[in-house]
Amino acid sequence: MAKSIAQALLDIEAVTLSPNDLYTWSSGIKSPIYCDNRVTLGYPEIRRQIRDGLTELIQNHFNDVDIVSGTATAGIPHAAFVAEQLDIPMNYVRSKSKSHGKQNQIEGANSEGKKVVVVEDLISTGGSSINAVDALKESGAEVLGVVAIFTYGLNKANDTFEQAGVPFYTLSNYDELIEVARKNGDIDEKDISTLVEWKNNLA
Repeated sequence: MAKSIAQALLDIEAVTLSPNDLYTWSSGIKSPIYCDNRVTLGYPEIRRQIRDGLTELIQNHFNDVDIVSGTATAGIPHAAFVAEQLDIPMNYVRSKSKSHGKQNQIEGANSEGKKVVVVEDLISTGGSSINAVDALKESGAEVLGVVAIFTYGLNKANDTFEQAGVPFYTLSNYDELIEVARKNGDIDEKDISTLVEWKNNLA
């Protein structure tokens, strides 16, 4: 599945590689890879592939889930697709509480006393995922874990989840993507070391 998802993300340019002209992430990090999984929403077949993959991850690892919770904003649609597939309630978690109305941070199903799995689109350092986990725990939920479409595979993310005591699983990852891109001829062999070193240095 990891290679199939990686191929799909490359095909629709949800993930792009540029080892010689680095992207700048919002955090300021210079990177040879850019991932925007919102692009997948425009491709029904890939959308279904992701839905089915995330559903399978949840059924395999968290089969006693009560509620699926999406991270705002990119995790919300995928959480909705998965919740529909599993026929269970869904909610989503804002990065922070609203400044008006009821000032809710969590919208949708009430997660108090419920077993919840968080659906994320992308894991970089793991910070946003754990912020959502913390908000759900504060609302009285038991968070079973996190599932996501893609991870950069950084050690910092592994450390973040381990410290929080939260397991996570992804459909694909940076290493698989590089291997698929290499086999496709999407990147030059001479650039492989640049891509590997970037991850190792950032990890």
